[in-house]
Amino acid sequence: MYAPIGVFDSGYGGLTILKQIRRMMPEYDYIYLGDNARTPYGSRSFEVVYEFTRQAVGKLFSMGCPLVILACNTASAKALRTIQQNDLQRWGEARRVLGIIRPTVESIGQVSRTRHVGILATEGTILSQSYPLEIEKLYPDVVVTGQSCPLWVPLVENGEADSMGADYFVKKYMDGLLERDPQIDTIILGCTHYPLLLEKIKKYTPEGIRILSQGEYVATSLQDYLYRHPEMDERCSKKATCCFYTTESVQKFMDSATLFLQEKVDVRHTVLG
Repeated sequence: MYAPIGVFDSGYGGLTILKQIRRMMPEYDYIYLGDNARTPYGSRSFEVVYEFTRQAVGKLFSMGCPLVILACNTASAKALRTIQQNDLQRWGEARRVLGIIRPTVESIGQVSRTRHVGILATEGTILSQSYPLEIEKLYPDVVVTGQSCPLWVPLVENGEADSMGADYFVKKYMDGLLERDPQIDTIILGCTHYPLLLEKIKKYTPEGIRILSQGEYVATSLQDYLYRHPEMDERCSKKATCCFYTTESVQKFMDSATLFLQEKVDVRHTVLG
């Protein structure tokens, strides 16, 4: 029986999460769904993000996925809790939806010494306060400073991550964050696009500051989740396949996916709503 793990993002950034999950758990089947026709989600209201995310999760469930990962910070921040509380019962108790914010936040306790943490993310994620709220639940003593980086996603998606222009905007936002709190010793990349800018981010980050990229923490958390829930693990098929779906241009997705995955992918078009 084909029962892949679903991975959803509003665009391409979730491919960095999928890449790490497949690297750690290559034997599983996966479906990646990108709502590229309606991206970005960051500037949209909670209600709209919830509705779009609900549609995507429903689509992945209809494709046979017993488990869906919201590999999108905005969807995790604005829609995850409502879907878990309001929709899962209707879809069936055996299905699950997981986000990517908590697995990253959980790692802070072992990493930060100064207990001052910076968040680099889209404006929507920063305004949602999802990271500070999640951090406060686990580590109430940690001071959190957020910095929105509105131009980083366009730089990545336009293939400009290695350009001189990217240096300017990476330095600008890094300086802005560290000027506001010089005691920061841990920085979370709170957007799935940002790993493609990692080398430039490191270039403008003072020594001694740890940068947390979400993919590895989400992959480790998922592996642990399936270990702790063998009934779900048994329901996930394991034939090492991966399918890709987009709500926009198949060719555009194929071109962009190459940037994120460094491999060519076979993509199909789908419709949400």
